[in-house]
Amino acid sequence: MKPARSKTPRKLVVKKGSQTSLKDPVGVYCRVRPLSFLDQECCIEVINSTTVQLHTPEGYRLNRNGDYKETQYSFKQVFGTHTTQKELFDVVANPLVDDLIRGKNGLLFTYGVTGSGKTHTMTGSPGEGGLLPRCLDMIFNSIGSFQAKRYVFKSNDRNSMDIQCEVDALLERQKREAMPNPKTPSGKRQVDPEFADMITVQEFCKAEEVDEDSVYGVFVSYIEIYNNYIYDLLEEVPFDPIKPKPPQSKLLREDKNHNMYVAGCTEVEVKSTEEAFEVFWRGQKKRRIANTHLNRESSRSHSVFNIKLVQAPLDADGDNVLQEKEQITISQLSLVDLAGSERTNRTKAEGNRLREAGNINQSLMTLRTCMEVLRENQMYGTNKMVPYRDSKLTHLFKNYFDGEGKVRMIVCVNPKAEDYEESLQVMRFAEMTQEVEVARPVDKAICGLTPGRRYRHHPRAGPVGDELLVTEMVLQSFPPLPSCEILDINDEQTLPRLIEALEKRHQLRQMMTDEFNKQSITFKAMLQEFDNGVLNKENYIQGKLNEKEKVISGQKLEIERLEKKNKTLEYKIEILEKTTTIYEEDKRNLQQELETQNQKLQRQFSDKRRLEARLQGMVTETTMKWEKECERRVAAKQLEMQNKLWVKDEKLKQLKAIVTEPKTEKPERPSRERDREKPPQRTVSPPPVPFQPDQNVPPLRLRHRRSRSAGDRWVDHKPASHVQTETVMQPHVPHAITVSVANEKALAKCEKYMLTHQELASDGEIETKLIKGDVFKTRGGGQSVQFTEIETLKQESPTGSRKRRSSTVAPAQPEGAESEWTDVETRCSVAVEMRAGSQLGPGYQHHAQPKRKKP
Repeated sequence: MKPARSKTPRKLVVKKGSQTSLKDPVGVYCRVRPLSFLDQECCIEVINSTTVQLHTPEGYRLNRNGDYKETQYSFKQVFGTHTTQKELFDVVANPLVDDLIRGKNGLLFTYGVTGSGKTHTMTGSPGEGGLLPRCLDMIFNSIGSFQAKRYVFKSNDRNSMDIQCEVDALLERQKREAMPNPKTPSGKRQVDPEFADMITVQEFCKAEEVDEDSVYGVFVSYIEIYNNYIYDLLEEVPFDPIKPKPPQSKLLREDKNHNMYVAGCTEVEVKSTEEAFEVFWRGQKKRRIANTHLNRESSRSHSVFNIKLVQAPLDADGDNVLQEKEQITISQLSLVDLAGSERTNRTKAEGNRLREAGNINQSLMTLRTCMEVLRENQMYGTNKMVPYRDSKLTHLFKNYFDGEGKVRMIVCVNPKAEDYEESLQVMRFAEMTQEVEVARPVDKAICGLTPGRRYRHHPRAGPVGDELLVTEMVLQSFPPLPSCEILDINDEQTLPRLIEALEKRHQLRQMMTDEFNKQSITFKAMLQEFDNGVLNKENYIQGKLNEKEKVISGQKLEIERLEKKNKTLEYKIEILEKTTTIYEEDKRNLQQELETQNQKLQRQFSDKRRLEARLQGMVTETTMKWEKECERRVAAKQLEMQNKLWVKDEKLKQLKAIVTEPKTEKPERPSRERDREKPPQRTVSPPPVPFQPDQNVPPLRLRHRRSRSAGDRWVDHKPASHVQTETVMQPHVPHAITVSVANEKALAKCEKYMLTHQELASDGEIETKLIKGDVFKTRGGGQSVQFTEIETLKQESPTGSRKRRSSTVAPAQPEGAESEWTDVETRCSVAVEMRAGSQLGPGYQHHAQPKRKKP
């Protein structure tokens, strides 16, 4: 088991004493309103004076597979559709008013769905006043002749009362009466016909026990809890048509006795039922109501009308109020009209109405949670914390559930079938609430003064009764008369005794007359002195009042001046705010324009850098291209000169061969690659060996040309249309990756690239070109190839070579020149680029310049 938690000091210092164990359950009553139309379906039936029964409506049964369920709920008392307001008041509210006059607190609230008659029960209708006007009527019927003069009791901001002497109260009354618009309603004014029928109660009701040796004061306040904020409905806000101010919400505070109250709430002292209801009606016009789908005038807030009764004993003489603040007894009756719980899918609420409905349901759910925790703590002995602070409604009335007064709830239900589900939830909450017990309030402490002080020096009768009373007192002070009956004529004692008694009475009367005359003279002197003192005090007070009026008039002028100045400053502030708004808008526009220009400049700068990089690349590429072209032209020129020399040598050799031998063979032409690497020496060639097909010549082995860059890893790209030639010299690169289609995977593994390209030469032979390049990684994560050189492999037939060569020689060249051999090696620029992430395979771009013929 959990160890028992120690009680807080607040619970140790309770005022209940031996009565702390006495508890009463929350009194829950049920009132069923009549149907709006006679043909409506009813789902609630009154069984007896304490039980109601709910049965499932027809439409609901169809939606629930025909389930029919009847549920009965019990209450302390059930009031049917024909119950009058008087019957309801006598049972529910009359005991609370009786406790209020005896110094005990009370809480009465109405609970139910929207349109169930809560406001009608609390306020009433014309000709049929509700609980609130009847409570006020009973209070003033009971204490009407014992009320203190206005402003004898004065409320402060600490949820307590102060006592003023008669002179201070008189000054404040004169001050308030001199005001042009007094906040406190006057009993001399005519009753507003708008609510006159509500407060006209035919039945006279009065409390049974009223302390006649005390004076009473009644203060009322009216607040509403809207969207979980507290607003004072009696607060006087100055009307400003130019810039109206919204009402300010109030805060909850805790006084020295740990009771919750609304700080800064307006409390109005009232002296009659008419005055009190006029104050209520003034606040009722400010209460928030709205038209919903379920109720034309639906309350959108919880309203709380507090009736505070202040009671103070008379002094020992019974003339004035005892000027001791500790002897004041304050009791309070709170009449709460809760806003109705509702479902938004039925009310069709939107916007503010939807938000209001959410806050209403949330506060009612918090009230239900508090009741459940209280019930669980009492039934199972737990000590869970009650979440009073989750809602302003429960936080304000937490003291009542902690034992500061009686709590009673009237559950209002509408028997129509459309409200069946909501009524079911209300009944379950009411049934659970009845199981919550509240500590019984303690009787007030008895004052130690003698009872009957009020009428000791002020008898109840009129002038005739006063005279008879004085006569009786005087006769009682005289000596008693002896027996005057004479039974014997010789009796000589009765008459002398009677004469003696009469003489004593006469002497006593004479002494009393003299004493009375002396006292009357003394009293007249005292009265004259008192009149002079009163006159002096009146003059002094009048002088003070004149001074105060002068000060007040000066302060009024100062206030008017300050108000004018304040309005001027507000106007200036408004102009400055508008100017500031314009400047801020211009500033935002300029900032946006500046950002746009910056972005534009950034884009231009980026474009410029890209253009510079592109131009730099083009310049570099063009420079390399022209360098290669120059090299190629120099090599071509050297080759051309070598060929010319070779032709001349060949001519000489042929001539020599013709001279020496009749039959010769054409010597093999030197390879272009060999010519580049090593220029041939101009020496006399040996005579060619004649071709003899009859001889058994051993087969020649195919030899492979080794690339000059054989140390690197190569990609050997041979298209699918490649034709194998049967030449002796074949290109061969060791450790190469041979592919038919260039791909990113192969390029990523190698540093060199070689493309084998074949085309048909002008002499009908196959010409093979080896286009070589370097592989580089790109910024995008792919690879690019930059081509560096081209090797050309060409084969020709011995029988038709000279003819083909001679056919392509320019006319200006000498006979036998073969410039066609170098035309294949004209400019060729080929680029292969692989893009990272491409799904279409490698992209090829072949940039080939047309073959330039020599002039």
